[in-house]
Amino acid sequence: MRLLVLGGTEFVGRAVVMAALARGWQVTVFHRGRHAAPEGVVDLIGDRLAPGGLAALADGAWDVVVDTWSAAPSAVRVTARLLAGRVDRCVHVSSCSVYAWPPAAGYDESAPLVEGSPDAGEVPYAQAKRGGELAVLDAFGAARSLLVRSGLILGPWENVGRLPWWLERIARGGDVVAPGPRDTPLQYIDVRDLAEWTLDAVEAGLAGPYNVVSEPGHTTIGELLDACVAATGSAARLRWTPADVVLSAGAEPWSHLPVWVPAAERPEMHAALHGVGVSRALAAGLTCRPVRETVRDTWSWLRSLDGPAPQRPDRPEVGLPPALETALLGGRPEA
Repeated sequence: MRLLVLGGTEFVGRAVVMAALARGWQVTVFHRGRHAAPEGVVDLIGDRLAPGGLAALADGAWDVVVDTWSAAPSAVRVTARLLAGRVDRCVHVSSCSVYAWPPAAGYDESAPLVEGSPDAGEVPYAQAKRGGELAVLDAFGAARSLLVRSGLILGPWENVGRLPWWLERIARGGDVVAPGPRDTPLQYIDVRDLAEWTLDAVEAGLAGPYNVVSEPGHTTIGELLDACVAATGSAARLRWTPADVVLSAGAEPWSHLPVWVPAAERPEMHAALHGVGVSRALAAGLTCRPVRETVRDTWSWLRSLDGPAPQRPDRPEVGLPPALETALLGGRPEA
C-alpha cells in the first residue's frame, strides 16, 4: 500500500505511520516540520494553512490518505479536493464528539449529528470534526471515505496529557486523590489499536462511519490507577474519595481528574464519553489490549523522553490543581 499521512509526527498520526511501516507499506508524511518524522518515510514539508502551503502535495499518487486534522474544516476540504484525483480512498480520523448532545448511552453510528460545514473556519471541536467529515465526503464520495469516529484515545505519544498526568502524579508518590467509586467503568482506545484497526479497515475496503473505541466497561478507574501504581513502581497511596465529595470541592471530571467521569452524578457526560456503541467496529475486527499494557507502555515512553511530555498548544492542560488536591486530602501533606 502507498499511504499518505497528513500529520504523522505526533500521537494518532505517528501511530498510523509506525503501524504501516511495520506492514511494509510505502509511507509519505506531510507535516509542518515542527517535529521529526519517523525514519523510513518520504518526508514532505508544508503548512496547509499558509499560502502555497500544499505545494509539496502537487504531485504524487497514493492508495490511501489518512487525515487527523481537528481544526478548520475548510483546510480539510482544500486538501481533499487537491488529492481526490490522485488518491483512491480517504480516511478521516474523526471523533464521537460529532454526535448531538446528549447522546444516549450505547449510541451507534446512526445517532443524530451536530451541524457542521466543510467551508467553516475556526469552529468548536465537534463542529470542526463534523465539518471535516463533510469535506472528505464532498471530495471523495461515500464509497471512498472511511470516517473513524474515535473515542477517548490513550497510549504512547499522547500529546493531550490525560494518562501522562496520572502517571507522573502517581510516580511522585504520597497520597493521591483517587476519584470514586473505583468500579466506575471506562472506555478508551489504545492509539496503537486504533491505528491497526484503521489499516485493517483500509485493506478490507471499508467505508462509512465507525465508532472506534473499546467496549463500554473495558476497564475501570480503579484498574487504571492500580496499573499506574504498578507501572511506575511508586509507593503512592490511592485515597479513594466519593464522587460527591470530589465534585463539591470544585474538582471537575475529565479536566481536573483526567479520564474519570462519575456515572451517577454526571450520567449524560458518562454516557457520551464512556458509553459508546461499538458493535460495528467489533464486527469489523476491532480488538483492544488490556489496560495494564497501555499504561505500562505509556510510562516506558514517558521515561524515554529527554524532557516533559508533549502538549498540544490547542488543548488545555489537564490535572488537579495543588490547592484542590490539598483540600481533598484534608490538608495532609504528602508523605
